[in-house]
Amino acid sequence: MPALNVEFSDRELDDLRQIAKERGTSMKALVREAAAADIARHRALQEGAEAFRRFFAAHADEFAAAFPDDEPPADGEGRAA
Repeated sequence: MPALNVEFSDRELDDLRQIAKERGTSMKALVREAAAADIARHRALQEGAEAFRRFFAAHADEFAAAFPDDEPPADGEGRAA
């Protein structure tokens, strides 16, 4: 399995040791769990954003009708240069 060396400050290492001890786990397991949780969160946010984009695109006309003031000006409209 590939590995990654990660540097921490002395303070961070002390904190990690303490947290791992309190949870009854190793520092390696603690850091891996935190990284895995962040990866899962990142994927969920990406999937949620994509679902929103699809929903918005599918209902663009409805949003435009409901919020006309938020629509960008059509070509040729708006401020003069």
